[in-house]
Amino acid sequence: MRGHARRTSTKALAAACALLATAAAGCNGSGAGSSDAALTVSTTTAIVADLVERVGGDRVDVTSIVPRNGDPHSYEPSPGDATKVTKADVVFGNGLLLEEPGIMKMVHNNAPTSAPKIEIAGKLEQYGGTVMKLEEDLGLNVLWLGWAVEGEVAGAGSQVRTTATAVEGPGELRVYLTDTLGRPQVYVDSADGLDDKDSFTLPPEAHTHVNWAFSKPGTYRLTVQGRTETIDGTAHPNGSIGSGTFTFTVGDATKAPKGATVLDAGHADVALNAETGKVYVRADDEKSGARTRLPADDVVLNVPDRAKETVPKEAAYGFLGEPGAELWVLPQAVIGKHVHGDMDPHAWEDVANAEAYVRRIEAELIKADPAGKATYEKNAEAYLKTLGELDAEVAAKLATVPERNRKLITTHDAFGYLAKAYGMDIAGFVVPVPNREPSAAQIEELGDTIRERRVPAVFLEPNLAARSDVLRRVAQDQGVAVCTIYGDSFDDKVHDYVSMMRHNANELAKCLGEDAR
Repeated sequence: MRGHARRTSTKALAAACALLATAAAGCNGSGAGSSDAALTVSTTTAIVADLVERVGGDRVDVTSIVPRNGDPHSYEPSPGDATKVTKADVVFGNGLLLEEPGIMKMVHNNAPTSAPKIEIAGKLEQYGGTVMKLEEDLGLNVLWLGWAVEGEVAGAGSQVRTTATAVEGPGELRVYLTDTLGRPQVYVDSADGLDDKDSFTLPPEAHTHVNWAFSKPGTYRLTVQGRTETIDGTAHPNGSIGSGTFTFTVGDATKAPKGATVLDAGHADVALNAETGKVYVRADDEKSGARTRLPADDVVLNVPDRAKETVPKEAAYGFLGEPGAELWVLPQAVIGKHVHGDMDPHAWEDVANAEAYVRRIEAELIKADPAGKATYEKNAEAYLKTLGELDAEVAAKLATVPERNRKLITTHDAFGYLAKAYGMDIAGFVVPVPNREPSAAQIEELGDTIRERRVPAVFLEPNLAARSDVLRRVAQDQGVAVCTIYGDSFDDKVHDYVSMMRHNANELAKCLGEDAR
């Protein structure tokens, strides 16, 4: 909860509400812009667009790539979005890999080279904000093995390409991703030999989930090579960042070399470091959560018989072999493309962090338009006062929720900052990110959580219709209320940041209050 210094009296809060309502009126974060604007600004999301408009005022003409009811995790930019970006003097994004990688690729391919491309949350702490680690708990009974890139890549708009250059083993090794519609996207397939197509890319400081499939038991050795390149696929000069070989033991009868560290459960990544050129296994300790980095030569990645499956009958999976044939698989666990970093990107759900966003935006606008310094400083000062009063209002409103009801279940994991800042508890969510489908087991677990923890209500995000259907069904089965909360986007009813956070506070207080359930 906030300290007493950040709260106000009931009378002061009433005055703040009136002030905030006035401030919100007439502003919608939609990017209507001004014909007299000194700067043309593109933003990745409507939330960022709204904050930029508050600081920039009439000196900025702002458009958002993701529409106000869109999802930044999965939105696919249109040709019209690319055209708007070509006119930008400045581009603001959230960063911390909130945005679907295609959005950032479009920005770097189309925005003028001279236009600063600012990912605000990447330096939030320098402007008085805080960032939190993004936790994942997948509950697999075998090793969950992803791919990761660590270290920064020189040059804006760069990425790291990882290519499989050699495979040794008794059978075929394949690495693929299953999308939200059940369609496989193959990254590596040793059946027809390896070439430059047996590769994939990741942004800096990111990781992704994939399936690892082996056609026969035995020992496999996979060698990979990394290189840096521009986001359009052009290799950087001297872009090689090292290579390494990873060992897999497949099947219970396959023994690991003596003295090797064997990983057969928990969370690990095949990792490349873009700065040091090192290739290693990045592993999380199941008990402590501590992260270790182990040289590839010292680690064995175990694929036991309990990971044995059969090739699906669907034609799309024919690359794995004949339908029904045995297959040993380390599953990706998360259906759909799921690229993210180590830090939770939803920082604005703590109003104190929104203040840090505003300070960063103010500084960057002044750099881009020094003649507007006085205007930006004046607007930022006024809006920071508004946000300070909003922070106090949200804290006071949520303080009315009884301790026993401070349990938050939502459509995706976007409210960790809100929970930490205002004394809530994340009891559950349908999926970690919104661009994938929940499994039957996850839906059952969610129902168990609602029942066992006596959760009074669940909260839906208006822009996530598919997740909403799942959560509505679970809530109906458990006989609890269904309420609305805003995470990544606005809609036609709520279209500015102040209104969004006030709505969230009021809805939480109403649906989790003394009389709930």
